[in-house]
Formats: sequence, C-alpha cells, structure tokens
Amino acid sequence: MTSEVITADLKATLRRLKLGRLLDTLPERLTLARQQAMTHQDFLLVVLSDEVARRDTAAVSIRAAQAHLDPAMTLEQWDATAKVTYDRAPWNELASLRFVDAHAHVAIVGPVGVGKTFLAHALGWIACRKGASVLCVAADKMLKALRHARLDHTYEQELRRLIAVDLLIVDDFGLDSLDPTESRDTYEILNERHRSGSIIVTSNRGPDEWLATFADPLRAQSAIDRFVNNTYDLVIDGESYRTRQKPTLDTPPASGEKTKPKRRRLNR
Repeated sequence: MTSEVITADLKATLRRLKLGRLLDTLPERLTLARQQAMTHQDFLLVVLSDEVARRDTAAVSIRAAQAHLDPAMTLEQWDATAKVTYDRAPWNELASLRFVDAHAHVAIVGPVGVGKTFLAHALGWIACRKGASVLCVAADKMLKALRHARLDHTYEQELRRLIAVDLLIVDDFGLDSLDPTESRDTYEILNERHRSGSIIVTSNRGPDEWLATFADPLRAQSAIDRFVNNTYDLVIDGESYRTRQKPTLDTPPASGEKTKPKRRRLNR
C-alpha cells in the first residue's frame, strides 16, 4: 500500500483534528486492515489506540522533563550486578506506588555511591507513568531557591511549587547544617506536605540524625516527628558504584579525542 492512498483531504482533516501523527502509521494500518479483513470498528480501534499510546508516551516524557528526572535513571536501567544490598520487600511495596496514594513518605538512606538517587528517580519515573505530578530537587538548591525567592517577593509561589506536586523528591538532604531561615523553610515544606502529598528524601544520614542539622530544635522535632511516623525506610548498603565507572588506561578515548601515536622501540 503506497502513501498515495492517504488523500490530501484526509491529511488536512486529521491535522485539523490534531491527529496528524496518525499519518506516521496509517499506511501500514490500512495494509494490515485489508490483509486481515478488519471491520471498520476494529480498524478505527487500532488506529485510535496507536494515538492514545503515542500521547501517553509523550505525556510521560513531558512530566518527567518538568520533574527534572534523569532519563538514565529508570528502573529498567538499574544494574542488578551492583554490589549493594537492601530489603526487597519494602522496595517492591514502594514500586507499587501505593505510598503516593496514601500520601506517605520515603527515606532512602545509605553511604555515598550506592544508588540512593537512582532509586529515587526510578520511583519518580514510575509515578510519571502513572500520571502523577513529580518534582525532583537537590536539597541545597531547593533551599537556595527559597532564599532568593524572598528577595524578589516570589516566596509563596516557589513554596507552592514544592507543595503542589503529588511527589516531591529531595536529594542529598542533611549534608550541611541549616541556618534559621533554612530550618524554617524545611519545616514549612514538611509540615505542609504532611498527609497531603508524598516526599522521597535521599540522605547519607538517617532521620534520627537530621535533628542536629536544624537551627531551631523545636521546629525540627515537630517536623521530623511528623515525617518519620509517616515514612517507609529503605536502607541501602554496599560498595560505591562509582568506583566501577573510574576511567582506566584501557578506557578508549572519548568521541573526537585524538590519541597520540605509540612510539616504536628501536632495537640496538
């Protein structure tokens, strides 16, 4: 079946209905319909199902881009050979995403390089595929953005951005001590999202160690107590995966990089 089967009038009509992407597969679908003697209803279902799948895929990509998720950190790309250990039972429960429906939280804790950020992003991708709104931010950048927002009077807008999403992922929390302003902002976020939205926090420190990082112990106790008592804990242990990515002398040069010719050794 050639592309001439698709008339100019049909192309114009599909584009006017914002169904122009159907033209990518329509010739093949017409051929299939004739070969299998499909009814008009079955043919229409197949063609429209293509469009639904295409739009769903595009929507996931848009949500993930808006969430600032790393495209290289999906569950399908997790390296099962990594020398890390964690309890599979809670992970399987988290991957079901029921914690988001319940407005519960997740604390992913472990040493440097064991995949905390990777698993947090992987959960974010699952959430995007299920139609949830997600936002992923590094803890220091989040607090810095709130500090700057105070200066240009957009604080409420920035705070709503962090509170409004279904799932907020805060990476590398608790690395540094918080000043009074940062402590207050962290309290506001944890307090506002309590029972109204989910948070995934990755940290080298357990929640029991976060208290010491706050400048205001009273606010810290209140916020952390609410968070901890509504949180799934995923503790990861093992070797840093980054050591496996360390370049060696046998590593081929990057694309475009010139290699020096080897010198020949002369026999004397």
